[in-house]
Amino acid sequence: MRTTRAVQKILSYYEGETPGVKGNLARILMEGKLGGTGKVIILPVDQGFEHGPARNYAMNPPAYDPHYHYQLAIDAGLNAFASPLGMLEAGADTFAGQIPTILKLNSANSLMSDTAGKDQAVTASVDDALRLGCAAIGFTIYPGSDKQLGMYEEIREMRKEAAAKGIATVIWSYPRGEAITKDGETAIDVAAYAAQIAALLGAHIIKIKLSTDHLMLPEAKKVYEAQKIDVAGQAARVRHCMDASFAGRRIVVFSGGAVKGADSVYDDARAIRDGGGNGSIIGRNSFQRPRADALAMLAKLVDIYKGRA
Repeated sequence: MRTTRAVQKILSYYEGETPGVKGNLARILMEGKLGGTGKVIILPVDQGFEHGPARNYAMNPPAYDPHYHYQLAIDAGLNAFASPLGMLEAGADTFAGQIPTILKLNSANSLMSDTAGKDQAVTASVDDALRLGCAAIGFTIYPGSDKQLGMYEEIREMRKEAAAKGIATVIWSYPRGEAITKDGETAIDVAAYAAQIAALLGAHIIKIKLSTDHLMLPEAKKVYEAQKIDVAGQAARVRHCMDASFAGRRIVVFSGGAVKGADSVYDDARAIRDGGGNGSIIGRNSFQRPRADALAMLAKLVDIYKGRA
């Protein structure tokens, strides 16, 4: 596979990694309309597990079909498609080799009680990812949860196994749980901390949420104020999260969250671009819209990341 200088520079940051892992990172970085730019857009469709089918697909019924999501990602020229085991298996033969895939190895659901603790069940294996030809595995951690230490230990072992088999690792790092306030889930100090934890756990690609200028942790707040760390604008907060991700030596993508107006989606992408982020991992804001609208939105996002809009 030929790679561009931009991609070669990113790959050079992953010192000590196997050729297989770097090859699969290159697959993702060289795919689609943003291929070779160092920017990425990934379609994640794992929300059906957590939120239930109607909450995710009833507003766009064709999206009940796994093939819909494969085709959307391919037709939009995205870099990769991420989903749990069953959805990837449902289109693995039809779409083999047409787009890099990321197998989500753990999931939560909305049928848990409030007293169960914030955690996710392991629902697939590295061998499943290998069998399906996936470029990467995906795994969610909840910094701030009473269950977080067990999640860190799970991904440590899975990341080790995946790397030995030439498969990259994506970590969804979402602060959530008993030690985190609602506002703290998107506070900038907590978001940067979550990015740092994912990097230290060995994530090749880090997925975090866009943050607010709120500072939750008192000791961290003192440092932010004393050092005059700029967190006033979204681009500045993205830049700070990139600093927390080994000074930008790790690929960081930012989630799109719940459905919102198209202009807000575009503003987020511009902030990610201007802050030095690598791109978007955008699910509900794409597949919950009619297909034509989703394709138009994703095309505009490609233009934004190319600096054309």
